[in-house]
Order: sequence, then C-alpha cells, then structure tokens
Amino acid sequence: MPDGAAAQSTSKAEVGWVPPAYVEPGRFSEYEVSLGTGELTVPGTMSVPREQTPGAGVVLLAGGGPFDRDETSGPNKPLKDLAWGLASRGATVVRFDKPTHTHRDFAAAPDLTMTKEYVPHALDAIDLLRRHRSVDPERVFVLGHSMGGKIAPAIAAAAPTVAGLIIMAGDTQPMQHAAVRVVEHLADMLPDQVPPAAVETFRQQAALVDSAALTSSTPATDLPFGLPAPYWLELRDYDPVSIAAGLDVPMLILQGGRDYQVTIADDLVGWRTGLAAHPRTDIRVYDADDHLFFPGTEPSTPAGYQTPQHVDPAVVADIARWIEHGNVPSPSWRA
Repeated sequence: MPDGAAAQSTSKAEVGWVPPAYVEPGRFSEYEVSLGTGELTVPGTMSVPREQTPGAGVVLLAGGGPFDRDETSGPNKPLKDLAWGLASRGATVVRFDKPTHTHRDFAAAPDLTMTKEYVPHALDAIDLLRRHRSVDPERVFVLGHSMGGKIAPAIAAAAPTVAGLIIMAGDTQPMQHAAVRVVEHLADMLPDQVPPAAVETFRQQAALVDSAALTSSTPATDLPFGLPAPYWLELRDYDPVSIAAGLDVPMLILQGGRDYQVTIADDLVGWRTGLAAHPRTDIRVYDADDHLFFPGTEPSTPAGYQTPQHVDPAVVADIARWIEHGNVPSPSWRA
C-alpha cells in the first residue's frame, strides 16, 4: 500500500540527516541527472564509486506515494542510506524523484496508473547506468521498495538487460485488501487516532475496487487513497509473482519481521509460494526490521518513522554481497 503519507520534500527533511556508520563518503562522488522526457522530466542523483573498474549498477525505486529520490520519511532517508551504502561498496546507484513528487498535475491525472508512475523513468535509469563508464552494462540491477518492489518484475520484463532484482518489502496481497488490514491493525493499536469510521470507509472503498461496479469513470474520491479508477483497474489485473516466476534472472527478496504494512503472513507467502520452483530466488527475513528496514524491538507504528534511524547495516551488507557474487542459486540464502 502507499507509503507516501510520511513523504516530505528533500529540502525540508535534509536538516538533521547524517550518514549511517556504514557509509564511506570518500569512496564515491555524486552527480545530478535528469530522467524522462519533456514535461515529465524528473531530477535524480547518481552515486559513482571512485574506483575505475566498471562494476554493478543499481536503480532504486521508492514505495507508493509521491516520494522524492531519498524516499524521505520524517527525518529519515532510506533510499539515500541504500545509495550511499552500496556506493561505498563499489556499486553505481541512481535514485530519482518520482514524477508524482515533481509534477503535481501528473499526480492528479485521472488516467494515472502504476505503470505510468514507475516504468518509463525506471527504464530510462537502466539505460543511463548501462551507458555509464563506471558500470558493466551486463550488471545492472533494479532494487524496489514496497510498491517499487511490486512493480520491479514488470520493469525487468520490459528491460531484458536487467541482471537481477532486489525486492524489499514488496507487497503481493491486493492493495485494497492490504489497506483494510493495515487500517484495522492501526485502529486496534491506536484507537484514539484511527476511528471506526475510517475503518469502515476503507472497507467500503475496497469492496468497490473488488466489484464489477468499478469502471474507468468511477470517481477517485470513492476509492482508496484517492487514486483514480484506472490505477485500481490495472492493479486488479497485476500479479507481480506470476511475472517474476517467468523471469530468467536472479531475485533477492527481503522482508522485515516487524513490518505491519507488508507482512510475512500476507505478502511474503506469495513470493515464497509462487517462486518455490524458481532456481534463482533467495529470500531473507530480518526479524528486527520494520517496513523501512529500520531495526528495533518495539511493535512498529507510523510514529516510529519520525525518529531518526537508518537502514539495517546487515541489509546493506547482504545486498552488496549478493550483487557482487551471491546472485546465483544458494540454499544458504534461503530463510
């Protein structure tokens, strides 16, 4: 489900962010880039290792909602953590503002779909990396978080040059059902903040998405998160697991044990079941991590995203190792 409720502009949230301990700023440089064409051009950042030998390239995709390139959530920047952490370990990384963040008219378009929101700019980022001097064009990976992980298989299907996928907290449960599950969970945990009326609204909206009454002209105000009907019509027919099962690329699927938005029981089970016969799928669960892969011990709540934190160093190290030499069948990676 969309994670964008906590999204802020980069400029507002930059103050107070400090690099995590696993970052080595002297090992890479950063450059501004542009992705997309015409009115839908978006700004981004390329993190380039100072080493001269061409290595892996990684495209980062934020979760659902109008996120900036860092996936800014309160004082936190999980995609910046990942970009700097991976660049410190030799990967060239591109991250970019989503078009729904940069272009408000696009975000409000009545024909907006997940494909339009993600795919064109992701394909442009892949091409940019493949042409860069620091990247081996046969080693470009796509790393998607949350909805970015959901759309990642479709991007790989559209770009056969992709070397592999890293899916972090990628949801497989229909998003309208996940929305109801999450709001029910929050109503139980935070009854003073989530009233019963909010739960009932989400139930009614989800029922409409499921029904034959949903058409392209259904008002967005009647649908979850105010997303337009074409967005939901596409999502109803989109099955990331079946697309992933048809890909001949390695996949690393990561899940936080404390995640209440994308869960082991409701979402990871889809990847495990659907990719059980895929010989190049590795799955890891980080028991202490929440949806943003921030480690902790308390039950995760939205308020937790407002505390300065960083992506789990074990997650960054595992991704870097997998990109470098672990993206082959290996039972030791399965969890």
